[in-house]
Amino acid sequence: MNLQNSPILQFNITPFYNLHINPQYQEINPYFSDEGDEQQLSLIIDERKQRRMISNRESARRSRMRKQKHLDELWLQVVWLRNENHQLVDKLNKFSGTHDHVLQENAQLKEEASELREMVNKLQLNGTYPGLMDLDDVNSNVLYLRTESLNPSISSSTEFI
Repeated sequence: MNLQNSPILQFNITPFYNLHINPQYQEINPYFSDEGDEQQLSLIIDERKQRRMISNRESARRSRMRKQKHLDELWLQVVWLRNENHQLVDKLNKFSGTHDHVLQENAQLKEEASELREMVNKLQLNGTYPGLMDLDDVNSNVLYLRTESLNPSISSSTEFI
């Protein structure tokens, strides 16, 4: 009996020059003996490259979308902050103007109070009105009269002064 022609005893022996193939591809087909197997392996590698390229493109597209969304949110925040800043500047200008007006009015009132004190002192010194009270007493009575005119229901407003 011829052993080489026997179907049971035939072996496919792989030549040593095909052993340089990466081990991860040997799981697909451990015997790379002809060009068909190499083409099949090349197709599998190309398919993996294609899938990876598509996956990378999709990932890059999602990344660009996230970046654009973040940029849009930042621009909205810039607009909102500029608007708030404008409103705060307007308020500051308004309060600054009011403050200046109050300072001018305060200076004017101090000037008038000084003039009135001077007039009362002159009247006391000249003896024109010797019955005038001391200026501190006048201030207390003015406060009392102002309080009484504002709220007549309070019986003794001098207790609060």
